[in-house]
Amino acid sequence: MDNPIHIKFNNQQNPNAAFDIIRIKDLLGRTDLNHSPEDLHLVEFYMIIFTLEGQGFHTIDFTDYPCEKGTVLTIRKDQIHKFIRSASMDGMLLLFQDEFVVSYLEKLEAQKTLQLFNELLGVPKIQLSTSELEEVLAILERINKEYFNTNDDYSLGIIRSELHILITKLYRLKAAKNQMVQHKKYLNEFIELQSLVEEHVTHFSKVHDYAKMLGRSTKTLNTITQTIINKSAKEFIDDIYMKQIKRLLINTDYPVKEIAYISGFEEVPNFYKYFKRQTQLTPEQYRQGGR
Repeated sequence: MDNPIHIKFNNQQNPNAAFDIIRIKDLLGRTDLNHSPEDLHLVEFYMIIFTLEGQGFHTIDFTDYPCEKGTVLTIRKDQIHKFIRSASMDGMLLLFQDEFVVSYLEKLEAQKTLQLFNELLGVPKIQLSTSELEEVLAILERINKEYFNTNDDYSLGIIRSELHILITKLYRLKAAKNQMVQHKKYLNEFIELQSLVEEHVTHFSKVHDYAKMLGRSTKTLNTITQTIINKSAKEFIDDIYMKQIKRLLINTDYPVKEIAYISGFEEVPNFYKYFKRQTQLTPEQYRQGGR
């Protein structure tokens, strides 16, 4: 039985750095990896993907996003994704651990950084105009030069600053295109609730469980989720629950019965009923279609 494919941060260029930059075609051409980038895998770091030429697709959390020149995709820590090989598509990957940027920022700036990568608060895809792409390319070129050419005692500090500028620019672009939630009442409370649900959903799947954890009423939790994502608290919890179950079905070879127990179901038939009600498919049908 295979375990879920978790990819840890592994910088071969500079083992002491919590940052790396890789060309897409170079990554897909590597033979020393312990996994295939073309299989769904969960990353234990943050990633920004820049498509700089050609066309293709990239899968994030079971959704295929079309990519062309100027497409930017943001993938957060513990999110599942896979590369789809394309003869024409190429670009750059920026990979970094949260301590590389977030731990150096004051609270408000750190929150903005994490929001940029939060797929529940905005789509993970940004399509840059020609002028926007030129701005981003200028930053990427400076990072690339600092990382591969200069590479002295000051380089990582400079790269950290450039990366913060880049993230802030992408945040501004998303906000300008109305592609993310910002400045809304209950945003902090929503992020706190989301973190709790993602951590505990396989053990606690009821709204009142999280109301108790947060010391709030179920009515307040409904107000929070309705305000931020226009869904009830139950719909919000079910969405995250289903995402976790789908990850187990697609990303492991566990028998469905075991996935039911891992997901907190004491009775396997109840798991089947729940899954079919949410997807109109049996777990086996979903697993077969997702592979």
